[in-house]
Amino acid sequence: MENEETTNPEQVPQEQSLNFENRIDLSELQQVAEKLKAELAKVIVGQQDFIELLIVSLLANGHVLIEGVPGIAKTITAKLFAKTLKTEFNRIQFTPDLMPSDVLGTSVLNMKTSDFEFKKGPIFSNMVLIDEINRAPAKTQAALFEVMEERQVTIDGIRYVMEPPFMVLATQNPIEQEGTYALPEAQLDRFLFKITVNYPSLDEEINILKTHHQRKAQKPLEMIDAVITPKKLIEFKAKTQEVLIEEKILNYIAEIIIKTRTHPHLYLGGSPRASIAVMNASKAFAAINGRDFVTPEDIKKSLFPVLRHRIILSPEREMEGMTTENVIEMILQSVEIPR
Repeated sequence: MENEETTNPEQVPQEQSLNFENRIDLSELQQVAEKLKAELAKVIVGQQDFIELLIVSLLANGHVLIEGVPGIAKTITAKLFAKTLKTEFNRIQFTPDLMPSDVLGTSVLNMKTSDFEFKKGPIFSNMVLIDEINRAPAKTQAALFEVMEERQVTIDGIRYVMEPPFMVLATQNPIEQEGTYALPEAQLDRFLFKITVNYPSLDEEINILKTHHQRKAQKPLEMIDAVITPKKLIEFKAKTQEVLIEEKILNYIAEIIIKTRTHPHLYLGGSPRASIAVMNASKAFAAINGRDFVTPEDIKKSLFPVLRHRIILSPEREMEGMTTENVIEMILQSVEIPR
């Protein structure tokens, strides 16, 4: 056939051959994630990883534990992040004398009707900031178990369901130990991420001073605008769950988590909840980057904040100065990356 045109595969332009289209339209989600980052950057200098992990946790329907020394903008970042969402926000300052009823609420006798009425506590909100969570005793910590896992509170046999979206942002100081209580492992496991916030670099420190000088008397909260509604957030969460994850990637997650349970340097490994957390977080990482499929790189990004508070070093390794991050890195090196 002399007139029939044939196309040599090698002559196809590279752009054309690599022109993949997403099954899910994630462009709006990606744009909103960038807007959230830009809005927080008006006040917060640096901390890009911190902010990205907050956005990922929000999309993955998870709670966040934020750890760092005093004065590095843990609380203000959490408050500003809550303001970027058009949702209700409550802050609870945890203290040693705080009772479960101070968090969840209590039944009060109505003198007019002679009936008990339930007065909701500050946990009934969309975004809840718990400041210095490790300052409250075990009974108050236990009050958070049900609401963090099941998004509901049961008081006097009556179940009260939290209005979505619901997210807990908790801060703790790792240095000051006087008057603090270690969080139970069961509670730690309910946090999707543990984010470690470090000191700023020299350039960031200079920028912090400049922005504070230029801001004069203007309050940080006045500079932040809401960029997303609860309805749109719920829509984005649903899209995030639809992100494709291949079986070989699921196997990759499972192999890593299984290795934490048998590793000689670890006293406690990751639970199945950790596997699910890695999967959900990696989907959210893919979504904010405009991809509708998960890559091994998304898994690696998720592993450290998901596992650092769930695995426990053996006493010998802890005495040697080893960290959970060191062990996670060892495990990553020992598991073959799927191709």
